[in-house]
Amino acid sequence: MTTQQIAQRLAALCREGELETAQKELYADDAISIEPEASPGFDKETRGKDAILEKGHQFNSMVEKVYSYVVSEPLISGNTFAFTLEMDIKMKGRERDTMGELCVYQVRDGKIVAEQFFM
Repeated sequence: MTTQQIAQRLAALCREGELETAQKELYADDAISIEPEASPGFDKETRGKDAILEKGHQFNSMVEKVYSYVVSEPLISGNTFAFTLEMDIKMKGRERDTMGELCVYQVRDGKIVAEQFFM
């Protein structure tokens, strides 16, 4: 897949809330995920697709209800693409909230090898 195809597929799956499907299908085994900062229960960097999948499971276990995922159209340059993600969610034990981030991805050999999030 080209970077544009991967970007479009990832954006479509994220819009459907199919984040795990996206990771299983589009990520390289040695992918890295970088958060803006470490937080309770989440390291700043997560290495490897299996660890990224587990990080997703951990995040999902903290979510009580998802109201919507809004994903912008991807912006593509070479082997890198980005889009914005707005999540309207209710975390367990908290009030409903909207979380927004800029998601940046790098592609190599037809797979996502890095993701980094900016809030």
